[in-house]
Amino acid sequence: MDKLATVLVISDALGETAASVALAAAGQFDEGAVAIERLSRVQDARQVKRYLESSAGAAKKIAAFHTIVQDELRSEVAGLLVEQGIAAVDLLGPAIGTIAALTGLAPKGIPGIIHRTDEHYFKRIACMEYAVEHDDGRGADDLSTADIVLIGVSRTSKTPLSMYLALQGYRVANIPLAPQMEPPQALFEVDPARIFGLVTTVEAIAPIRAQRLGNAQAQSAAGSYADPDAIELEFAYARTLMKRLGCFVVHTDGKAIEESATEIIERLNRILLSRNA
Repeated sequence: MDKLATVLVISDALGETAASVALAAAGQFDEGAVAIERLSRVQDARQVKRYLESSAGAAKKIAAFHTIVQDELRSEVAGLLVEQGIAAVDLLGPAIGTIAALTGLAPKGIPGIIHRTDEHYFKRIACMEYAVEHDDGRGADDLSTADIVLIGVSRTSKTPLSMYLALQGYRVANIPLAPQMEPPQALFEVDPARIFGLVTTVEAIAPIRAQRLGNAQAQSAAGSYADPDAIELEFAYARTLMKRLGCFVVHTDGKAIEESATEIIERLNRILLSRNA
């Protein structure tokens, strides 16, 4: 029986960076083609050697992705992997070296520094709290402190996009739109550059709404929530309001949350930079 193809993520911290890269690479292959396993908080190359010589390690066909900050440990692990004949990708060493050469500064060499509870960490937590407090129209009487306001009809990914943007350090409010609902007055007082209208297609959200309703009794009670014609009327109303507000429109159908977030951040930064030029 063939050995299990495994990417071993090795890190002197949590290994999240290497795991993310490994997942992105593995996504280019059929599901199940490769397994990803972490060896976190490595402080000695012997930890890696013990794993490779264990029954668990010997049962796998392994390649290694590593993100090790400390120079000496990185060299030891890299040398061990060469000795063992294991293909390896150093994801952090070249990047650190490039920035050191660019700046003329010495790296700190502190594992896991990106996860430390510094001011950026607390800012992200505050942004997450803000997003929760301003989710689905809550707190919409005052949007003056929002960095970004998302608007759109139901099931256009407002909440997950809000949470993702909050993790990037933005205070995000999201407001649902529906013909029978009057938008909050505070929305018209927000800088249009900070408002983003989320749109998708009837074909994309009708099945999602129907699935959310569940059984026929629930669908009957909910009226036109999942009806394609009613959804099209909602879109028409939303597009009219977005045009009135002068906001940027983001199409979320067929996109990952990260793609929509990147589009929003790039647009926002571009406008704010042009104003400050």
